[in-house]
Amino acid sequence: MRAPTRAVAVAAAVAALAGAAGWGAVRTLRADEPLVVPGPLAPAMSGHEITSREIERLEARVTGDPRAARDRAALAALYLQRSRETGDFEDYRRAEAMARRSLDIRVRENAGAARMLAASLLAQHRFSEAHEVAAEMVRVWPEEASHRALLAELQMELGDYDGARATIGSLQSARKHLAVLPRLARWAEMTGRHAEEAELLAAAVHEASFRPDLPSEQVAWFHLRAAEFALRTGRLDDAEASVRAGLSVEPNDFRLVAVMVRVEAQRGRWERAIRYGQLLGDAADMRTLGVLGDAHAALGDSAAAERLWQAVEEANAENPEPFARQWTQFRLDHDRHVPETLALLQEEIQTRRDILGYDLLAWALHKSGRHAEARDAMRQALRTGSRDPLFLFHAGMIERALGNRQAARRYLRDALAVNPRFHHRFAQQAREALAEL
Repeated sequence: MRAPTRAVAVAAAVAALAGAAGWGAVRTLRADEPLVVPGPLAPAMSGHEITSREIERLEARVTGDPRAARDRAALAALYLQRSRETGDFEDYRRAEAMARRSLDIRVRENAGAARMLAASLLAQHRFSEAHEVAAEMVRVWPEEASHRALLAELQMELGDYDGARATIGSLQSARKHLAVLPRLARWAEMTGRHAEEAELLAAAVHEASFRPDLPSEQVAWFHLRAAEFALRTGRLDDAEASVRAGLSVEPNDFRLVAVMVRVEAQRGRWERAIRYGQLLGDAADMRTLGVLGDAHAALGDSAAAERLWQAVEEANAENPEPFARQWTQFRLDHDRHVPETLALLQEEIQTRRDILGYDLLAWALHKSGRHAEARDAMRQALRTGSRDPLFLFHAGMIERALGNRQAARRYLRDALAVNPRFHHRFAQQAREALAEL
């Protein structure tokens, strides 16, 4: 896989460490412990190679026809697909430019280009711009459920939960629509309704599995969502099963292999987590690299851990992007540059007031010793009823710092009740804090 941009370029550190101290111990696994993927990601022609061939064909066609609006919209969609398959951030920009060119040629009967423009902006974390496009799409094509679903997603990203609730309500008659199901699941997640979220994700996986028109990368994405839900709620065997199902559809999907890094880390099987990192090679993202560093630290190899952690910092410095949540979460969780991270989060919360932003802000304030302010921010993070165990852990540690023992116990118990292994480091900290309390 190619790794030309921020999201994946940092992962070159994984390959560089393959021959360094700490990796030799994980090259051999017991015969009764096969990996989900038996070796390097599938060498046969992958989805992104097929996509690239189709891109070349369409690029040649639009070059010869300056008025081909529909072909340009299709080309934007292919750029987006390839970016998801490879992690190439530049393809998001190519998709945006091509979608804008298509709309310049024709707006009428060109909803596909508008969808690609909104999706490319969303992928670049340009949420306000994407929201404007989605709102206009709903105004022009109000009968299209997928447009309202996209608007709901952007309302959630921006923290407009009243707007999201109303938009989600308008989608109930389209619950079987494949563009609607994951947005309904996301809303269930944010409002703490895990049973409903599980049902919606299962329905989405089922629906996607019987859609021969969907690219394998998109079908695998639905398995990815199911895997991440199972991981978040402590059903690690179910998470692994979803990964296996997704890889049976798209063997080159590095996102699914990255989930297995976290699954094995939550199991405390550090060597296997590292081995999955080796399989990823240059396709690991920042969160995965942070976990791999933690795995090396747990095995006593602090030098390898620091190399991986430093790679995360360097990659973001070279290619900064707005609302880089994996990066800010990594910094706070590892106590790196907390004052600068707090200042950044305080700035970002002015324009993107979502619950994850408030959770990170609360955690940064807590790390800075400003516990009363952290509690205020944490209340905003929990205002939708989220039962994310990491949020509950943060809330519990903040209340503990304030001396509110009863509230601290309640939050910490709730976090462990949702998932006794909600984090490869912090679940144990939660148990230790409860014992102390």
